[in-house]
Amino acid sequence: MENYIVEMLNITKEFPGIIANDNITLNLKKGEVHALLGENGAGKSTLMSVLFGLYQAEKGEIRKNGQVVKINNPNDANALGIGMVHQHFKLVEIFTVLENIILGVEPNKLGFLQKSEAKEKVMALSEKYGLSINPDALIEDISVGMQQRVEILKMLYRDNEILIFDEPTAVLTPQEIKELLKIMRGFAEEGKSILFITHKLNEIMEVADRCTVLRKGKYIGTVNVKESNKEELSKMMVGRDVNFNVDKKPAEIKDVVLSVKGVTVPSKHHKNNAVKDVSFEVRAGEIVCLAGIEGNGQTEFVAALTGLDKMSAGTITLSGKDITKSSIRERSVSGMSHIPEDRHKHGLVLEYSLEQNMVLQRYWQPEFQKNGFIKFDAVRKYAEGLIERFDVRSGQGPISVVRSMSGGNQQKAIIAREIDKKHDLLVAVQPTRGLDVGAIEYIHKQLVERRDAGKGVLLVSLELDEVMNVSDRILVMYEGEIVGELDPKNTTVQELGLYMSGAKRNTAKEINHAG
Repeated sequence: MENYIVEMLNITKEFPGIIANDNITLNLKKGEVHALLGENGAGKSTLMSVLFGLYQAEKGEIRKNGQVVKINNPNDANALGIGMVHQHFKLVEIFTVLENIILGVEPNKLGFLQKSEAKEKVMALSEKYGLSINPDALIEDISVGMQQRVEILKMLYRDNEILIFDEPTAVLTPQEIKELLKIMRGFAEEGKSILFITHKLNEIMEVADRCTVLRKGKYIGTVNVKESNKEELSKMMVGRDVNFNVDKKPAEIKDVVLSVKGVTVPSKHHKNNAVKDVSFEVRAGEIVCLAGIEGNGQTEFVAALTGLDKMSAGTITLSGKDITKSSIRERSVSGMSHIPEDRHKHGLVLEYSLEQNMVLQRYWQPEFQKNGFIKFDAVRKYAEGLIERFDVRSGQGPISVVRSMSGGNQQKAIIAREIDKKHDLLVAVQPTRGLDVGAIEYIHKQLVERRDAGKGVLLVSLELDEVMNVSDRILVMYEGEIVGELDPKNTTVQELGLYMSGAKRNTAKEINHAG
């Protein structure tokens, strides 16, 4: 019989209205990278939360090195050498990097904190694993990629030998992803055992030894990655064949929907402008993609475009109407839909129910209220329609609290609301971030449908495949400026990469517009 470092045997975990894990068995070998694959809401994070002591299973047992163990909380998990990097990081924003890493296991002598000793150990680990950090920086001032390094160093500082990564690449740039996968392989070669939750099949093929697939809370199977392929894994995950290509007919381009002229946005982090004199147009019937490596001004540009932040110069016109100084609601009513980059911060009210979130931007309309009183039946009926149409899964349907839903289903809820709302322009920022292949295929189809229905679509994406497959025209943003306009039919991923890294520039005049 095989020796496993961790065995999760016949685990069942229930929540109100849903069996999140239904009799699941998972075995982890020493020194392997074991991927856990499944659709949004398949029960992957729940299963790992049981292993880390955040949840208690109703049935089943956990063994470590063949011995049955009881894990009541994360401290028990840490004592057994199990560490976890969560999808939404668990860091204290006003603490420094060093303070976050040692939190809860601070070295002390006679009750006095020995910070310099801790710092030495942290810096030694950071050097050994190529995880460079500034130990004195505040968490709120560092990038998402850096925050993830802090989470990894937290595990290493506690000498964990079983490392759980929950969707670790969902918020990283392509360069950071490459780096992380290299680090994970290094850990495995050193004898650490890794459980890696992901939706991204390319990453599994690149880094994992074995892969266990869950679907709707049930165990589907475990495969050796070298003996499998993306098509087989995606079929196990979704239960059907998935089309990796985006089907779309040539664009029928009509009038200008969005006109941006000379938009400049100040930076919150330094004296320079985050967005510098940006001008472009989006027409009805086309998908224009704003591509670029994270941190090159896309976030600040979208915040100015959607009214979340102010710009210092320039004008924005939507369907012929100047909305430069309009409020967020006025922009929404004027025909702008927005799928935001940060679904928790700008997309949802997490403590509200799903049905309340579905009408966030429309509850004051006659359809949903009379004399200032909400028509609850109308809201319920509307939400149920959207839930069915967009396959939004949750334990208790329209009355589910949004915080309890999986990240992918939260995203689907936002997309349902924004696409169904009357609009001329759909601004979609990282719409498929953290989604499984079935959901990505569905969302790409929705974006193409919007375009074919004569709407303008502005897609902001870091995923090169998405940029190449979905867009009709690509605008590349580098250091706050548009440095290239490309036709996806006449360019390559390599050329796109050169523009994104600032190694190449062109002007719009050099391009023949599609259509």
